[in-house]
Amino acid sequence: MADFLQQLKDIVLNFDIDSAEKTAKDAIESGTDPLQAANALTEAIRDVGDRFGKGDLFLPDLVCASEVLKKAFPVINEAIEKQGGSESSVGKVVIGTVFGDIHSIGKGMVATLLYAAGFKVIDLGINVKGEDFLKAVKDENADILAMSALLTTTAMEQKKVIEGLKDAGIRDRVKVIVGGSPINQEFADSIGADGYGSTAPEGVKICRRFMGIE
Repeated sequence: MADFLQQLKDIVLNFDIDSAEKTAKDAIESGTDPLQAANALTEAIRDVGDRFGKGDLFLPDLVCASEVLKKAFPVINEAIEKQGGSESSVGKVVIGTVFGDIHSIGKGMVATLLYAAGFKVIDLGINVKGEDFLKAVKDENADILAMSALLTTTAMEQKKVIEGLKDAGIRDRVKVIVGGSPINQEFADSIGADGYGSTAPEGVKICRRFMGIE
């Protein structure tokens, strides 16, 4: 079992997208505990995130590691569900790219890393209307709302959503984190966001901090 756990870590650390799904299946079929398997993947992606934060790895490395998780995690999760168990969630995050913006890579990385960090993630995708963010926050009773904007022309959509939360009387129920290339801390502060992440790993750390675990 220990060997398969190391293999799961290695596919992330070596950015081995092609072997990700097969390695996960082999691990489960060998009798590896799916919860331990999930932990192995999580430990590895945290290591990648830490190295990215230190400048030892670069954005393409982080993207590749994220893709490995997308291939491997569904196999592990299916095994967990069959076992009748579930990974303990540290919090619930609604995430999406704002209306008018169809960029998905950054948002997708954050969603994957949040998932690996133990969050339940409700990914609304791209080009998400303000009312759909609000509905998801209400319906899911979300702890955190994460919004991405990759265009200067769509950045103000983040403010509109925050104003919508206020109008709906639920602003104090949810923490809001924003990100994207045109976004900075000053802008985040000006629109009333609770946090700003300049990179995907930093965004995850802020979300963990929101939940009191960072």
